[in-house]
Amino acid sequence: MIADRNLSYLHHRKIVYRRDPTDVPDFEDHRYMYFIEGTYQCYDLFKSKARINTYKSLKWHLLVLWYLNPDMNPDEFNDLSNVIANKDLGFTTFSMSQQALDRIVHDVYMCDLDRPPNNKLRKVIFKMGSGLEKNEKLKIVGQLIGASKKVHEDDIYQCMIDINDMEQKITISKMAKLLKCSSRTVHRNMPEELKREKELLNRSIR
Repeated sequence: MIADRNLSYLHHRKIVYRRDPTDVPDFEDHRYMYFIEGTYQCYDLFKSKARINTYKSLKWHLLVLWYLNPDMNPDEFNDLSNVIANKDLGFTTFSMSQQALDRIVHDVYMCDLDRPPNNKLRKVIFKMGSGLEKNEKLKIVGQLIGASKKVHEDDIYQCMIDINDMEQKITISKMAKLLKCSSRTVHRNMPEELKREKELLNRSIR
């Protein structure tokens, strides 16, 4: 069994691992922001219970941490990288050699941080301290996204992460109900990457 993720290191050192978009939302209140066309600027690491399970995903997480913490020096980043890559601390599902981690860290150093790291498109972003229960969030997502006539890949992803946040298994029928469409429509618009993500998120539910 994988250990619960230990975020105390990040909190103690005030390391930023989530950031709301700087894009202007189409609608905003004290509970959430809604972007009709979506935004790529929402970084919210470690929200899901799913662990980092590939070298590629580990590199992306480290790149985002490096990007969100511009005042961090290389020694501090090296220490942080070792924490994130330590399987016993619950961030990853695998162990790796120090040499392999050093290569990933070097690659991150070489990236141009003037350009934000690649990110998934998000449409509904709930604010910290919104006071909403998980089922209320899911209802809002269904109302906002389900009102659209077309189902897009990013809509499916939004439903997946919100269902997972409720600690429920993600199913095609649940997503179809939220999106107010048929299960066949969800299947048709769900690429292999999201199918793999669905399985990963479901495995994180105990």
